[in-house]
Amino acid sequence: MTTSPSSSGAERTDGSSVQIGALVPLTRPGWVEAGRHLLAGLETAVHEVNDAGGIAGRPLELVVRDTAADPQRAAAAVDELARLGVAALAGEYHSVVARAAAARADALGLPYLCSSAVLDALTEEPTEWVARLCPAQSHGWQIYADFLLAAGHSRIAVAAQPSVYWASGARILRDCLAPRGGTVIELDMGALAPTAVCDELVDNRATALLLLTGHPEPAVSIVKSVRRDHRLTEIMIGAPAGQPEFAEWASLLGDDGSAIPFLRYLPERLSPLGARVETALRERLGETPSFVAFEGYDTVAVLADLLRSHGTDRARIAQSWPRVAVEGTRGQIRFSRAPGISVWQWAWTPVQVVDRDPAEPDRFRILHAS
Repeated sequence: MTTSPSSSGAERTDGSSVQIGALVPLTRPGWVEAGRHLLAGLETAVHEVNDAGGIAGRPLELVVRDTAADPQRAAAAVDELARLGVAALAGEYHSVVARAAAARADALGLPYLCSSAVLDALTEEPTEWVARLCPAQSHGWQIYADFLLAAGHSRIAVAAQPSVYWASGARILRDCLAPRGGTVIELDMGALAPTAVCDELVDNRATALLLLTGHPEPAVSIVKSVRRDHRLTEIMIGAPAGQPEFAEWASLLGDDGSAIPFLRYLPERLSPLGARVETALRERLGETPSFVAFEGYDTVAVLADLLRSHGTDRARIAQSWPRVAVEGTRGQIRFSRAPGISVWQWAWTPVQVVDRDPAEPDRFRILHAS
């Protein structure tokens, strides 16, 4: 199990620090860039907590484990972190991986605050041990469906890979669009080459193509194929899962990566706290922080508040989810029971549909907000 350096020094299990276990994808096939931003947010918040005196005078420490987008590896990490005595778990970006971590945390009685994974069914049954900061997929993707209809798209193709997450996304889109006259055409990327996608789009008279695929491949190859097909100059490419959020997207695709709308979980204007944290994150990352970095920061802010108020007893932490009231970088964070969601949920963080500006690909345009 890979361990990255703790943000407050070497790992300690002698009780001198208060420890949070952090699950982060730091190697392939995990989305490494997302993992790097998530970890930067977690570490920035830990640094600020310790500068302010830590937890009742004890330093807060991250014990980081690389999940590499592997559910089994994540579940094993949860077992290890529980044995090490962490007070709570934080993090993870990939939904299927977070689901495995949440199942183990629930079984072991270990509080877990999920930072970035949106799959509605994060646990099979309702649990008191798990809470989530990011919006559920059904919430964010419904907003994306509203955007598609408002933009005049009713015949929408989805290039999808086999996955619980992608299948859930396609189902949400279909359920949202069908009652309002929309059609969702599913293209199986387990059977189609990127170039064959173009013929399918023409044959099905689709006006939009959504990338429900991994990054960088096959998403990058699909975009390149569509952009170069003269028959598809008017088609809109979209990526609700957020692939264009990170700098690697622009570096791999250049101008072809612009004008591809995706979901981002940021307010239109950051609060003073959000602006201050943005500056700190930018310095740590050496680039513009993504919404994932803010999710990481807010995760530690919530857990630090609970640890100050309730100590390190795991049961007391889990019992306190409904009493959380923390000012985060993107608004006041409170948890409640949202319909159809099995974990304690912040309902809801701000949601935007944005894209990279074709005239200035490093700048994001807000196309729709909720």
